[in-house]
Amino acid sequence: MPDGRSGPRGRATVPKTVADMPRQVREELSRRLHRKKGAFREEDVQVVERPLLKRAVGASALGNCMEWFDFGVYSYLAATIGKVFFPGASPGAQLISSFATFAAAFVVRPLGGLVFGPLGDRIGRQKVLATTMIMMAIGTFSIGLIPGYASIGIAAPVLLLLARMVQGFSTGGEYGGATTFVAEYSPDRRRGFLSSWLDFGTFVGYALGSALVTVLNLALTDAEMLSWGWRIPFLIAGPLGLIGLYMRLKLEESPAFQKQLDEHEKNLAQASAGSEFKTIIRRHWRPLLVCMGLVLLYNVTNYMVTGFLPTYQTENVGRSTSFADLLVLIGMVWIVLLITFLGRLSDRVGRRPLYAVGAAAMIVLAVPAFLLLKADGTWQPVVGVLVLSTLLACFAAPSAATLPALFPTAVRYAAMGIGFNFAVAAFGGTTPLVTEALVNATGNDLVPAFYLMAAGLIGLVTVRFLPESAQVPLNGSQPMVGSRQELRDLIRTSRELYHFDKDRSAAR
Repeated sequence: MPDGRSGPRGRATVPKTVADMPRQVREELSRRLHRKKGAFREEDVQVVERPLLKRAVGASALGNCMEWFDFGVYSYLAATIGKVFFPGASPGAQLISSFATFAAAFVVRPLGGLVFGPLGDRIGRQKVLATTMIMMAIGTFSIGLIPGYASIGIAAPVLLLLARMVQGFSTGGEYGGATTFVAEYSPDRRRGFLSSWLDFGTFVGYALGSALVTVLNLALTDAEMLSWGWRIPFLIAGPLGLIGLYMRLKLEESPAFQKQLDEHEKNLAQASAGSEFKTIIRRHWRPLLVCMGLVLLYNVTNYMVTGFLPTYQTENVGRSTSFADLLVLIGMVWIVLLITFLGRLSDRVGRRPLYAVGAAAMIVLAVPAFLLLKADGTWQPVVGVLVLSTLLACFAAPSAATLPALFPTAVRYAAMGIGFNFAVAAFGGTTPLVTEALVNATGNDLVPAFYLMAAGLIGLVTVRFLPESAQVPLNGSQPMVGSRQELRDLIRTSRELYHFDKDRSAAR
């Protein structure tokens, strides 16, 4: 029936609170009330108190900031690392070798997801997130200690590869776990806004890494950067990791996980990771494909801007390292300013419209953006990076709320670990390597734009199959509210909706 105040032929009057609901919320609540055969009571709704919510979101965002600072500095130093660890190769080969080592971390990310995902569904999200935090810090800190090729020969790139694999393995459990944790803590009405703080932390981490590398390039000579300056961002990872570990150990488990902890212990304790993997593939393959399509859209754009763009500016366009780093820093700051606004917007207009508009705009604007990035002068490249950064913010803002909502609580962490990490490994982390190789092979420096257009097309198709989850309770979880007043409002609304549906059924 239509969303008006009255039903067909006036037989049932729609209460104002019901008429004002987004359609997807009304449909989901109607299904739950029909199964329950009555309105919600207090025990049917989870209330997350504001202090606990702030601590969970803040600590997750700050921990994510530290982790992605560690992971991001490598991309900003790719050209320098190529010279330190692959000195005998040509400049192009050095760069490709450096990006290949960058991509190696993404090859092991699915393995990390397969290990940490099921573990997070069994022992809890908080414990696994503390583990990934310290592993990332160790892997990054180790890179700062590895001697260069001139000192220990072939052992240097081998040790670099091993450290990157530790980083990749830990990251395999990071984003899926962090998004699951924050989404399970967030009230339904504000999940987009609150979850967007997680990626706010991501891009603050990227921005801090970019800012530090920019300062080092400005303050040190090329010889000093090659000798010891490049190590500084990696060595900072040690104390940052300890701070992040402390913060994550202070967190409590998410309400959704606590609510079904007894059921987990009974039903999942004896299940192996392999059997859970098979269950996810067999029962949840459709949302898994949707997850991978959205992750491809987000991460191809992400690593094009954060991982490839600095090197594209220096090696392909011929600009200075400091200008390239500053350009990316401007883009990161712009995303940080936009992302929570777009997260709040996704709560109001929905996740699907934000993804769809961003994907369509990418198909149209990718080539113009790269033409601006290639143009002479200063302002054209700045406008180009702002265009790409705005598109990236459209994909980043709703992701932490959208992706966990695709899966039920019992397998959410593991399913996120599979879908997110396989897509990132195949398409996201390989973006700098593939695009640099294609540019070298074809001589066409607009290839990155065509790559983005292909990702936009895949994203647009994926959105067609994405269920709208804005303001809807998570699959397998109780409705979540942020205060006692919201609890009372939801109970009253559920009573009105239940009686309206009942009257409408009786009138048919």
